[in-house]
Amino acid sequence: MPYITVKMLEGRTEEQKKALVEKVTEAVSETAGAPKENIVVFIEEMQKNHYAVAGKRLSDK
Repeated sequence: MPYITVKMLEGRTEEQKKALVEKVTEAVSETAGAPKENIVVFIEEMQKNHYAVAGKRLSDK
């Protein structure tokens, strides 16, 4: 049973997340040969103040 975690910054719409889950599931099914009903996708949304690049939080930009 494949478990996939997608980590991304907050701000996507429910429609975008729905499409992401559908496409990730399809890609894993096609490439790994796993049945779709066995594929689990987790979306972890990060707040911009919890993510930094080059010493600067994205919320500070």
